[in-house]
Amino acid sequence: MLEDRRLEVLRAIVEDYVTTHEPVGSKALAERHNLGVSPATIRNDMAALEEEGFIAQPHTSAGRIPTDLGYRLFVDRISDVKPISLGERRAIEQFLSGSVDLDDVMVRTVRLLAQVTRQVALVQYPSLTRSAVRHVELIATSTTRLLLILIADTGRVEQRQIEMLAPVTEQNLSDVRGRLLSDVTGQQFSMLPEILEHFTEKCDPEVRAIAAAVVATLLDAATEHVDERIVIGGTAHLARYGEAFPLAIQPVLEALEEQVVLMRLMGEVATSGVTVRIGQETAVEGLESTSIVTTRYGRHGQELASLGVVGPTHMDYPAAMRSVQAVAQYVTRIIEEQ
Repeated sequence: MLEDRRLEVLRAIVEDYVTTHEPVGSKALAERHNLGVSPATIRNDMAALEEEGFIAQPHTSAGRIPTDLGYRLFVDRISDVKPISLGERRAIEQFLSGSVDLDDVMVRTVRLLAQVTRQVALVQYPSLTRSAVRHVELIATSTTRLLLILIADTGRVEQRQIEMLAPVTEQNLSDVRGRLLSDVTGQQFSMLPEILEHFTEKCDPEVRAIAAAVVATLLDAATEHVDERIVIGGTAHLARYGEAFPLAIQPVLEALEEQVVLMRLMGEVATSGVTVRIGQETAVEGLESTSIVTTRYGRHGQELASLGVVGPTHMDYPAAMRSVQAVAQYVTRIIEEQ
């Protein structure tokens, strides 16, 4: 266990490096921070921190920079993240409250996160598997073509076209629509396969072809990988941190283009609070020089998806954690009101 004074020295090094992006020396620490000890004592503490792997000397200057291990200890020792200010809360609420539907909520959220953190923002769409059916609509767009509209209680909307082999009458379509609404409204998406298992055979013979096509399409919309949708924004912010990526920025951008990678990262989030993964902890090729700050949002106590930011390891962790947590709370509130 590090002694308290060394922890204070490490904290000061992290804060100064995040601010200046320059290696930090003992003289600068003594001048900028009230550590209560001489520069010589600070040098001794820095030597001990370097030996233990918490800071490193990037070149022959006297300055030191935090390592991933140092950032990890710094983040783990953040006992309390200060809440955002009243002005920040009002700005977030005003920006998000004008959303007209779920797609708008997602787009506004990713823009807001990118702006307030000046990092790359990631927002995952609410999971259908954790949502319930609010409404199902069937519309005939021609005599042999139907439009299935599936609306979740989160406001998420899925649409599918259904091609029929024979013309569909309005009466038969109305019959299937009524039975379907009766069976699935308010039900969890995860329960639909079981609920609809015998739906077709319970229908009258003249509508079974329609019922079978509608059920197959509905289950396809509800169970395929439609949850794998992530909105990303603010990648231009990475250009401000060119020096933070020793292997150039291209591998970072390529990794962020992989939806499978992003889905895994967004899925590996703690059930409560904010998750911070630093450098090699991401276990993703191309993102070794970045950190990811994520949290979950939900609806009436139920977790639906995640949101967060990606940036260089020398990001302002307390500010990023505070912003991610605050935005998630507002997104939760807006979805509950959908």
